[in-house]
Amino acid sequence: MRKHFLTLFDLSSEEISALLKRALAMKSGIDANRCPLIGKSIGLLFEKASTRTRVSFEVGIYQLGAHPIYLTPHEIQLGRGETIPDTARALSRYLDAVVIRTFGHDLLVEFSTHSSVPVINGLSDLHHPCQALGDLMTILERKGRLQGIRLAYIGDGNNVANSLVEAASLTGMSLTIACPEGHEPAPEVLDRARSAKGEIIILREPKEAAGRADVIYTDVWVSMGQENESEKKKKRFEGYQINSKLLSCAKNDAIILHCLPAHRGEEITSEVMDGPQSAIFDQAENRLHAQKALLEMLVAGHS
Repeated sequence: MRKHFLTLFDLSSEEISALLKRALAMKSGIDANRCPLIGKSIGLLFEKASTRTRVSFEVGIYQLGAHPIYLTPHEIQLGRGETIPDTARALSRYLDAVVIRTFGHDLLVEFSTHSSVPVINGLSDLHHPCQALGDLMTILERKGRLQGIRLAYIGDGNNVANSLVEAASLTGMSLTIACPEGHEPAPEVLDRARSAKGEIIILREPKEAAGRADVIYTDVWVSMGQENESEKKKKRFEGYQINSKLLSCAKNDAIILHCLPAHRGEEITSEVMDGPQSAIFDQAENRLHAQKALLEMLVAGHS
């Protein structure tokens, strides 16, 4: 049966647990020669530029035995006026899944409605669920559990924060978000998450959020496409930097996460980013393994 992955809520708690277990097994190299998607072709339709998402998907698809096909709207007829439904229907006849990295989340929803193969959200302005899978894998790898972990997210309530809200509600983590007023995660995401089992707290003081945290997470203050708000947002987020002083409020064995790219000296200092508590580059690597497990689940299962 076709199954899309547009938000973390498209998977159950049990499916996430199984996916993370599989991702850790893949990382261990236990069956490195297994190619469950041999003969398949996966489309990568990217409206937004990328480093980690593109490379991790292309490498992961290759390692699973499938063939990645990188596309941009300007290289296909979508950029010349062909409708999203027509594009989705046509690509479904050639491909076994489509990963889309775009601006508006509505495009993903419309594309998936007309696609007969799995559609994966590689990033939208509203959600970044593949990043959240890598995040969960890193926390599980470093802490040995997710249930009861205290995660502090310091910064803008953007697409990454929205997906972390869903991650907390599905895994039983306690999530505290410190952000200026007006920069909270999407209300519809918060409302749904709070009806689940995770604890979600919104406050203004970064030190309060970091207190007793097992994990401290941040992201850039100015997301791609928001460059015209750069100076205004930087001013709003003064005091929300992850630095050694803020880190001292957390547990001694707390780990630091950042989805990258980082603006060193803005939302995080180099001292913390390169310090012994940083798991940031393990986190970046884990995108590869988590996405491989996701592709295996969706594409092999769809077949």
